[in-house]
Amino acid sequence: MPNCDFWSKQRVFLTGHTGFKGSWTALWLARMGAQVHGYSLAPETTPNLHDLIGNAKGMTSTIGDIRNPLALQRAVDACDPTVAIHMAAQPLVRRSYREPADTYDVNVMGTLHVLNALRRAPHLRAILVVTTDKVYMNDDSGRPFIETDPLGGHDPYSSSKAACEELVSCYRQSYFQEAGIRVATARAGNVVGGGDWSEDRLIPDIWRAMLAGQPVTLRNPGSTRPWQHVLDPVSGYLDYVEALASDAAVALPNALNLAPATDYPMSVQAVTETLGKALGMHETWRLDDGDNPVEMTMLTLDASLATRVLGWHPRLTGRQAVEWSAGWYIRQHQGQDATALTLAQIDEYEGLATAERASGKETTP
Repeated sequence: MPNCDFWSKQRVFLTGHTGFKGSWTALWLARMGAQVHGYSLAPETTPNLHDLIGNAKGMTSTIGDIRNPLALQRAVDACDPTVAIHMAAQPLVRRSYREPADTYDVNVMGTLHVLNALRRAPHLRAILVVTTDKVYMNDDSGRPFIETDPLGGHDPYSSSKAACEELVSCYRQSYFQEAGIRVATARAGNVVGGGDWSEDRLIPDIWRAMLAGQPVTLRNPGSTRPWQHVLDPVSGYLDYVEALASDAAVALPNALNLAPATDYPMSVQAVTETLGKALGMHETWRLDDGDNPVEMTMLTLDASLATRVLGWHPRLTGRQAVEWSAGWYIRQHQGQDATALTLAQIDEYEGLATAERASGKETTP
């Protein structure tokens, strides 16, 4: 679990802090006493988690585009970061088909601008670039991918993220390695949790369908994905950064998978019916027989390396992840405060780790 003693001493440059996963990360970091400097575009949706929770205590928020090198450099200089987490991206597969140039521009050139800006940070110790489970050249076999498998992508989003991985590798060797700054990538699965209202994401689509009194439309109900609650990969990101910034960081791999618990893979249909039941929906889904872009049927990751080197492991099953998400949405819709709800789930998640330690079952590197 993230170490408060470490994070309370850090100045964190966090891109994508206005997004769903970035908002959870920013709040958790601020809760531990980190000085968080967020840099991101304004939220795309109304409502959105960033606006609902506001700027957490100790956080500075800059609305800006990672493709704007001058504005980005000013933000990095103002932060003078000790560590950096790069989450900002164009993360949607179907949008990448509609807007391929923009997707590559954000995910590749945007990352280049972030890394260039960070090269001038005098006190920087570690950089984590968050990519995706979709960076692997997927043959649809269902075999869990390991970190050394070939990278690639059939769609512009996946391809752009694989290209981002190659860019990070180049910059690590060309610029950061000699300076003693560790740079790594983290590859997580399909993340779910309260506060996501993005387009073309399963949990928000189901929630919107429930509010409209209609079944959700599914393109590929039989497809499987590594579904995980947002707190599982975020805890892994933070654990990874701590390790990268340590004196023993030289022994760490340059990329890690962060995959769900052993009850996965869950199909799109199974996730939909689990969430629909939790929300009290009578008819949860119907098939979309329209003309949709090609998507891989099977996708699974092997996260055993992260367990061996970090001691990280997921604490929530896929079904628990869906149920925690449903609980968040229902309570927020009933009028409960989004910040309090999010912090309560962080508390509960940390409580699972405390219980593991008390029972002697916690995984250690």
